[in-house]
Amino acid sequence: MHKTKKSNRSGIDTAAIRAAARHCDDGAVTIGYQADRKDVIEMLNAALATELVCILRYKRHYYTATGLQNGSIKAEFLQHALEEQAHADLLATRIVQLNGKPDLNPATLLDRSHAEYDDPDTVQAMIKSNLIAERIAIEAYRQMIETIGHTDPTTRQMLIGIMAMEEEHADDMRDLLA
Repeated sequence: MHKTKKSNRSGIDTAAIRAAARHCDDGAVTIGYQADRKDVIEMLNAALATELVCILRYKRHYYTATGLQNGSIKAEFLQHALEEQAHADLLATRIVQLNGKPDLNPATLLDRSHAEYDDPDTVQAMIKSNLIAERIAIEAYRQMIETIGHTDPTTRQMLIGIMAMEEEHADDMRDLLA
């Protein structure tokens, strides 16, 4: 059977793509990947550390907020902790896809995180702490998206989705402060 080269009307070099795809060591990262993988993994690990610190902060607030009137606020804290966990899972998965290793070392977590961990005693202070952390996360994600530009569309789209959720979290915390 005679193989013919596919039409190149679309500008896609099918033969070159097929040849490059046979080098399987890089998994999902193909020859066309344009970002500096090491830098992207480092950024994603910092974001992962931030999400892990946020999970811990929200969980602490969930467990320590008291009072019958704070039931809905506690529920909000728990929901946000679960959503931050989903973000951490997305980040860790993407790091592995880029042939990196998610850094889950608790000894260096705070040093690598954009956000801080604190332990306020009042519900209002907890809400404000979470709002500040969400604002930090939003700006950190915005800067990561800007840095990546169009060199890694998959990571960019993931970060945009996470940032949108962080913006929702910030709105929720602002509403609780009112």
